[in-house]
Amino acid sequence: MTNLLILSHCIFPTPDIIRTAEYYEQKMRFRAIPYLNASEPHVCLYRDSTEIILTKTIGKRVFPNRKLYGYGYDAYFITKNQEELQQEFIEAGVNVVRPLGSTDYENKEFVIEDIDGRWLAFGIKTLP
Repeated sequence: MTNLLILSHCIFPTPDIIRTAEYYEQKMRFRAIPYLNASEPHVCLYRDSTEIILTKTIGKRVFPNRKLYGYGYDAYFITKNQEELQQEFIEAGVNVVRPLGSTDYENKEFVIEDIDGRWLAFGIKTLP
């Protein structure tokens, strides 16, 4: 069987694309590449093999999944060393809303809240 899917990128609409990009650079160590003069203005955020694409909301507020639907993360990033990453975020002043732990669906993860209120999980499946 041929693998047809390779990677995916998160797309985060935001009312202030520059402010959000600066947060990800300063607090979460992403590198921002702006494409603000493109026909569809956006900023690409890069860290390791992860990419997030920020788009403009034309001033409209961001509504995270947990507020729209009652629960749920806005993105899930597969990671290998959650302890180190969580500590890095804590030291940078990132809001950790769920500290590192094991879930009832057998993931080891922690969850942060970004500057726009999104909940981002960082974890991995821990099958027995």
